[in-house]
Amino acid sequence: MGDVVLSAGIRANLLSIQNTAKLLDQTQNRLATGLKVNSAIDDPTAFFTAQGLNNRARDLESLLTSMDQAIQTLDAADQGIKSVIKLIENAKATANQALETKVKASSATSSNGTAYVATTAVSNITGLDAGDIFTIQVGTAAAVAVTVGASTSHVSALIASISALAGVTASLTSDGKIKIEGDTGEDLTITDTTGSAANTLGVAGTATNGTNRRSFESDFNGLRTQMDQLVADASYKGVNLLQADNDLTVFFNEGQTSSLTINSKLLDTSAAGINISEIVAKAWATDGSISDAIDQLDQAINTLRQQSSTFGGNLSVVETRSDFTGNMINTLTSGAANLTIADTNQEGANLLALQTRQSLGTTALSLAAQADQNVLQLF
Repeated sequence: MGDVVLSAGIRANLLSIQNTAKLLDQTQNRLATGLKVNSAIDDPTAFFTAQGLNNRARDLESLLTSMDQAIQTLDAADQGIKSVIKLIENAKATANQALETKVKASSATSSNGTAYVATTAVSNITGLDAGDIFTIQVGTAAAVAVTVGASTSHVSALIASISALAGVTASLTSDGKIKIEGDTGEDLTITDTTGSAANTLGVAGTATNGTNRRSFESDFNGLRTQMDQLVADASYKGVNLLQADNDLTVFFNEGQTSSLTINSKLLDTSAAGINISEIVAKAWATDGSISDAIDQLDQAINTLRQQSSTFGGNLSVVETRSDFTGNMINTLTSGAANLTIADTNQEGANLLALQTRQSLGTTALSLAAQADQNVLQLF
């Protein structure tokens, strides 16, 4: 082509057509991609500025995901606290039911038809011999032996020796009957082991006529166990804010210079401020012990509500930063888009104009060529 000599008119028209074709390619590429800056060649400043904005937006999107996970962790902890409070309220209802249930001693009263007086000599009671032994058992406690001997020479002495046993009371009724009671209201079992003293006095057997609070104690301890199990299960992706040493740090910027550490706190029944003690057997035989347990439950609820408020404050901070980060991502991507996205209306108008220019350029090239062809008429 370099050896072909073109006239100035043809060359000018050719260059114009080539430039128009180049601009057409550029316009069509912008319309196809939707971008006016597809590479650093198009506009280095806009390209690298937009790339930096998009890179930061992607970094923030990663942090936004971390914030969302922190929100879920806090929500799991909050749900755990609310559920533990419900269990505590159930335990409190159980304690109140126990408090309303009055303990009634189980009792065995002599049924042999004999009326005794305090001064009746044991030796004068037919069938009751020195050395006779019978046992008294209240509930699941160990059976305790009572021996008829020198120290129990009279009925009053025998009654006194029985009353000396823990949890047992003996008395002589107004109609001369020997009455033995199990103070806690649990089953009272009286059994002869040597001789037949219990049968002779008419008190042998098991008395189940008492009222006790053992079932309430068992129910309370069962709820206490459920509290600990629930606390242990209140984790999200391995992080449990209701157990110690499970602190969670949430970062809010890509440089990790802005963050929030959410401190975990042990909130099981053994934790400070909660201290819900297990109820040992027969502990609720007295009203005072139940009142103490209710006070513990009230203190535990207050502690849990305070911690829930703390977690609520943390949640508010994380949600606020999450919203801010989401808006910042939109700002960054919008800024990058403003630098690189093509205006399709403008590019469409450019395309029409360039197509018209291309058509005119082709016509002009044809006219320029005709001027050169006129020389052929000389031959």
